[in-house]
This record gives sequence, C-alpha cells and structure tokens, in this order.
Amino acid sequence: MADTILVTGGTGYIAGELIDQLLDAGKSVHTTVRDKAKSESRLHQRWPEAGERLKVFQANLERDDGWAEACDGCDAVAHVASPFPLSVPDHPDDLVIPARDGALRVLSAAHGADIKRFVLTSSSAAIAYGHPPGKSTFDESDWTVLENPNVPPYHRSKTVAEKASREWVADNAPDMEFCSINPVAVLGPVANDDVSTSIELVLKLMTGEIPALPQVGFGIVDVRDVAKAHVTALDAPAEKVKGERFALSDRFLWMRDIAEILRVRVPAYAGKVPRRTLPNIMVKAGAAFVPDLKQIAPELGRTRDVSGAHAREVLGIHYIPAKDSIEATARSLVQNGIVKL
Repeated sequence: MADTILVTGGTGYIAGELIDQLLDAGKSVHTTVRDKAKSESRLHQRWPEAGERLKVFQANLERDDGWAEACDGCDAVAHVASPFPLSVPDHPDDLVIPARDGALRVLSAAHGADIKRFVLTSSSAAIAYGHPPGKSTFDESDWTVLENPNVPPYHRSKTVAEKASREWVADNAPDMEFCSINPVAVLGPVANDDVSTSIELVLKLMTGEIPALPQVGFGIVDVRDVAKAHVTALDAPAEKVKGERFALSDRFLWMRDIAEILRVRVPAYAGKVPRRTLPNIMVKAGAAFVPDLKQIAPELGRTRDVSGAHAREVLGIHYIPAKDSIEATARSLVQNGIVKL
C-alpha cells in the first residue's frame, strides 16, 4: 500500500481534491509547483493540519530540475499536471510537446526512484475524438484518431502524452504498475478562484457571458469521483490496475440541459443563465471571427458519450449524479465570491 504519494501540479483543480482525499486517508503527500515561492504558503494555508505530511517541491514539466527530489521517498506517483489552456494555441506542438515530454520526464524520475505505481491523469480527450461522425459511444478500447487533422490541440496533446507514456513504460519499466484515469469534463465544488477550464463553462453561463445556448454537449464527472478513482488506483492490487485505462463519466448532457439544471437547482443564482438557443448557422458563420465559436463549431449536434462502467466495476466508483455536480459547482462559485449576484 502506498503511504507517500507524489501529486504533480498541486495548485490544480483535480490535484487539490486528490491531495484533500489523500491527506484525509492518512497519507503523506509530495506535490510539485512551478514556482514554490508563490505557491507553498497558499498550499499550506489550504491544508494547515497537514504539517510535515505535505511537502512542496519546485519542478517544471519542461525541465529536469527538481523531479528526483520530489520523487525521493515516495511509494507512488499521480501525475496530474498537464497544460489545459483557455484559448487555442498558435501551434498544436505548443501543447503536445510539453504534455508528452513532461509525462516522460516524471516517469523517468519515478523509475529512477524505484517507484512501482504510476497513475497518469489522462482524459476522454484521448478517447473520443477524430472518429467518424456516426460514432457516438466510446469506452477505454477507443483512442482519439491522431491521423485526423481536425483533432484539437489539447485533445492531441492528451492522446500523444498517454500513448508515449505507455510506450515508455513497455520499453523501459515493464514492471511498473502503470494505469491512466480518463475523465470527461470535470465539475464539482471549487476551493478558490483559480478555476479550471471546465468550470469556466458553468461560470460563463451564470454570469451571462454565454448569451445563448449552442447545440453542443459533453460528458460530466464530479471532481470528487475523479480524485477517488486516483486514490483507489494508487492502492489497488497490481492485477487490477496494471496497464489499465479508466474512463470516468456519469452522463452526457447538452448545454441546454445544464442551463435548465442551474435554473431548477440554484434559481437564486441563475438569473443570467440563457434560455435562447444559438442557431447552428450563426455558430458556423461566427467561427471565422470568434475563437470560442471556432472551437465549438465541430461539436454541433455531436454526441460523445464515454462510458464510465469499467471504473465502476473495477474501482468501485459510484458516480455523484451530474445534476449534483452542476449544483455544487454553482454554489461554490458564489461562496468563493467568483460569481457575484
């Protein structure tokens, strides 16, 4: 059983919830940040009772410095850190290279420290994209089709990073107990105003920054379930997790469904949530001029329903309902002063 875990990217949304659950379980945590001087005090303020059970290390996915020290004394690694931009980069390699090389850098450091258990936070972005239009349901056996030039840069980066990691383990550390966690869009309570890209959607619906609802949708999973899947995968018997992929999803929802859930579950905070539908023709026309519309245009009317059944069966994940996750997101955005009425 792993008693000391390295969690990369400790200031991130998923990593923060994972550290919460690991500390609650009595584990010790090493975590990495890009700038220790800026982040260490904030992390210790969030977990004041952790004391010496929480150690912060400075390490950057694009450099070797710091990774050996972060891995030293650890029994397992949860590699959560990865670039996730709010806007499309100028070139896909701006995301692909840091994601791939960063994962391999952490794997190499873990192998050098004789760490056997490694859990990679991948994404459904590495599963459900680039496929023919008629395909709408997906599971762990599916891989995003990199040969399709229309695969977005972020989705490409997650796919390349996971494939490269699996190849590296097979070639360099075949005894390593490696698995990946592949969540869909992650919602749920936020701890501070450093919100993730998926939380931005609910935030913009609540503030009226999304004035009308395009016909797009996505799977939803709660951040607490994502963290729980990591915790379970870190401690499970090797035969349950070695080489595995675990897609995480409660259900697929359209944006109009999310808007309606906000109106029903948190009516006091939903006054600016749009009711109007944004016609597909307007999305396509505006895609040439508005970056946000360019990103969603290929998703119009497209169902990408990723099954979370495997994680339910193997890791025992009983998913928090998406409606509850959406409500928790909205309430915590208000409680943290991010959405002001």
